Amino acid sequence: MSNNIPRLKWISYPFRDFPISSSLLVVFLIIISLLLWKITVVNWEMPLFFYLGMGIFLISLITYFIPTTYEFYEDRILIRYWLIKAERPYSQFGCYYIDKKGIMLSTFKMPRKLDPFRGLSLRFSRTKEEKDELLKLLDDKIGNRV
Repeated sequence: MSNNIPRLKWISYPFRDFPISSSLLVVFLIIISLLLWKITVVNWEMPLFFYLGMGIFLISLITYFIPTTYEFYEDRILIRYWLIKAERPYSQFGCYYIDKKGIMLSTFKMPRKLDPFRGLSLRFSRTKEEKDELLKLLDDKIGNRV
């Protein structure tokens, strides 16, 4: 098998796949923006702080709004967002476990609280068609399922 052909590939659309969570997020963003507007523009008269604050806040959530492509090769995992590409070899991960919306790959041998920062979160698609094949692949490549 060629190293350039992915063994497994899928695209996750979180904003579209989880309509209730997405609706709650939009309501939360509206409330935060109104509150930030009142504080920064009305009270402080500093609209620059509003734009900077909202910009930073929205950028931190951008991966929820854009599709994410997951590609699994023989020796590495490739995750693509719009302009961002993250590539990591399987050897960086010590274990993996299923979480609420997908699988967390941990850099440690057992789950730790640092996993969201050091590990890699893989979000399933809405149908979860890739779940069984992904678990087989991770058993083969990482092996330590917790």
